[in-house]
Amino acid sequence: MSDDIEIDIDDLERRMEGAMTALKHEFASLRTGRASASMVEPIMVDAYGSLTPINQVGTVNVPEPRMVTINVWDKGLINKVEKAIRESGLGINPQTNGPIIMLPIPELNEERRKELTKVAAQYAEHARVAVRNVRRDGMDQIKKAKANGMSEDDAKFWESAVEDLTKKHIAVVDKALEGKQAEIMQV
Repeated sequence: MSDDIEIDIDDLERRMEGAMTALKHEFASLRTGRASASMVEPIMVDAYGSLTPINQVGTVNVPEPRMVTINVWDKGLINKVEKAIRESGLGINPQTNGPIIMLPIPELNEERRKELTKVAAQYAEHARVAVRNVRRDGMDQIKKAKANGMSEDDAKFWESAVEDLTKKHIAVVDKALEGKQAEIMQV
């Protein structure tokens, strides 16, 4: 048994957690019929000659459950912010009131809810693939270690550890997807 050959399971877990963080960020950008500041985060505004995140050109607030407001700091950017929101694919028509852009969130119809659950499922599948890719990297590390003298028992131990980590993270992805789909379908 060689004690100096070990697999960095903490690194694998950190990378799997990164996939989970990305999934949560993607889920936050999905509309659920409720207003959320995170739904406008991916929107980029053509400001000062470059694409700028919307939260860097104004203050994003959620004053009521079906309303997002953006208080644009530079009055010259109001039209550009409106245009970016219209072109974002959110399906929301901005209303301007001075420097404040209001985004009323309409009720989602049944067909749109079903489409959003499919999008959520795609996001979850991307996260599962990312977790499986980390698993494959871990298994490759174990194969290399076996070639460099790791014992069969140690290899089995590490393979089991990587598999357990993978199953745990896939289960978390599935649970997150289930929760998000229930939230989307809630009327």
